[in-house]
Amino acid sequence: MISTKEFVISKLLRAGDYISGESLSTELNISRAAVNTAVKSLRNDGYDIKSVTNKGYKLMNRPDLLTSGEINAIIPDRDNIIILPEVDSTNKYLKDLAYNGAPSGTVVISDCQTAGRGRLGRSFHSPSGSGIYLSYLMRPSAAPQLISTITCWSAVAVSNAIKATFGPEPSIKWVNDILINDMKICGILTEMSLESEIGAVSSVVIGIGINVNEAPDDFPAELRTIASSIRHEINSKEPLHRASLAAALIKELDHMCSSFPDARQVYIDSYRKNCSTVGLQVSVVSAHNHTSEIPRLGTATGIGDDFSLKVRFEDGHEENLSSGEVSVRRK
Repeated sequence: MISTKEFVISKLLRAGDYISGESLSTELNISRAAVNTAVKSLRNDGYDIKSVTNKGYKLMNRPDLLTSGEINAIIPDRDNIIILPEVDSTNKYLKDLAYNGAPSGTVVISDCQTAGRGRLGRSFHSPSGSGIYLSYLMRPSAAPQLISTITCWSAVAVSNAIKATFGPEPSIKWVNDILINDMKICGILTEMSLESEIGAVSSVVIGIGINVNEAPDDFPAELRTIASSIRHEINSKEPLHRASLAAALIKELDHMCSSFPDARQVYIDSYRKNCSTVGLQVSVVSAHNHTSEIPRLGTATGIGDDFSLKVRFEDGHEENLSSGEVSVRRK
């Protein structure tokens, strides 16, 4: 059950016009004074709410906040969404919930992470007030080789959500980086848990970090040539509303979860269409030895039916890569 304040902002967002204090108090079964208190609190949070006698309240403008009320306004019937102001890692938090029986579809969102993680043990830059750090729990019943492709399915879901919310269609750098104008704006980390007795996958936690409103100077110096934000890349003068994208992403992930694995062809077609790595020169090292191994050079030629990357190496032989670290070689 969301708080009075979150209920009020959810109703105001959905109304798009004046809504009476009486109707709000009736729906919540609280006093008009409690509604007024909630409105005052929302105004303190930065919401511009106009009040007119005999008409009620109307939302005129709103800040960029990730709250239950904001997301509930878009997907009111969706439960099992946990929103935190700060956490070490949304994946770690959700894995603990999964261990204790959380159902498939449980979502954890945080305004910032103090120990966000990316692939291959890298840290993930997760400042407050600018990005979306979201983890989604799946409990799929499928063969392990199919479950291993969920990262690629998730990349399609993220791209669809960004396009539906803000307009541009991102590209995908194999295997799981989302790009706009060849700049990374999202990373995905998928972690599986096994039931040791039978060797079956008990849960999959999909961690998604999206740079939404960061300015170039917000990134560490070593990331500024490769990472950016959606706002910067689409040249938006105003901050983008993260809650709108978070809600769209949850809807896409819900659809993906219900479609897995039967809709494989739809997702592989979308992945192939948007994968920017194909046709480019790449360097490849194995995932387990990526810091010291001498890179192998080649050209990415396609995406396999299992989402593997087809590479023709300089010595002429070809491989279908299902793992490893692939870097694009820019001319």
